[in-house]
Amino acid sequence: MRLLQGFAVAGLIAVIAGMGAPTRAAAALLDTPSLAVSDASPWRVGIDVHAGLSGTPSGFTIEWMTKSDYDAFGWPSGGYIPPGYNYCLFDGVPSFNLTPGISNFLLGSGQTARVVLGELFDETGIYTTYTDDMAPATQYAVRVYAEGGPGGEQSAPSGTMFVATNTHEDCRFTFGYWKNHASAWPATSLTLGTVTYNQAQLLSILNEPSSTGACGTANGLIILCHQLIAAKLNVFLAAPPASITAAIAAADAMIGSLVPPPVGSDCLPPPQTSALATQLDDFNNGQTAGDNCTTPTHPTTWGRLKSLYR
Repeated sequence: MRLLQGFAVAGLIAVIAGMGAPTRAAAALLDTPSLAVSDASPWRVGIDVHAGLSGTPSGFTIEWMTKSDYDAFGWPSGGYIPPGYNYCLFDGVPSFNLTPGISNFLLGSGQTARVVLGELFDETGIYTTYTDDMAPATQYAVRVYAEGGPGGEQSAPSGTMFVATNTHEDCRFTFGYWKNHASAWPATSLTLGTVTYNQAQLLSILNEPSSTGACGTANGLIILCHQLIAAKLNVFLAAPPASITAAIAAADAMIGSLVPPPVGSDCLPPPQTSALATQLDDFNNGQTAGDNCTTPTHPTTWGRLKSLYR
């Protein structure tokens, strides 16, 4: 009997030894977010990111490339990064394209945030490989996944969604276009608020990210000036609708004698400038109702028109 008891005890000890130290349960895989196109222009695509049941507690990442690159190379795999591949991690607080009721990109269960590919230069709360405009009349492949972190492991990527920018058929251009085509400018000085700037100063403002300086997370004055510079240059190409004439006047009144970086060091909070900047941004993207873009207000030359459309 004692021998049998000894075998039993030894067996129990062996089982316990084989179990080893308690293991920690693996974090659950986060649910995959979904994507839907909300709007498009020749230069940008607005996308609604809809979180799954588990949300995106550590943010989400959108990946994109042209459809032609996707067809040729596919998505990254095994450490291979295909040509034309870009991504943006959204995990902080936005300052430019805001979604009502959403304060940051850490989405709760079922929440939706609108983000805009092609307009990431002035956005905050992100890390991206690409901040320029998108190409007009171009198809793109896009997908999204929830970032991993304390709230769960990285989700599987969503299915690939194909989106397209519009054909550029009007005479409106974004601030990204104007900062890269100085020779196409129809004017070499502009007034912002009550202060007049030469072209070199205006270009330095256009190249200044809104997140720089000592203005906190972002400087709404820079965001507003970017859109106002583009709008004033676009006004030289064709008469704007009355709503934009009023928006330009309101922007000038808001800016007053403030001088944005890097020319000056003044600031405005993004919530104060957001509505006007968005209205001017829509105009610069050719998305304003009543803007037929057919009535020139200033004489031009064939050489300048050719430079606009290169």
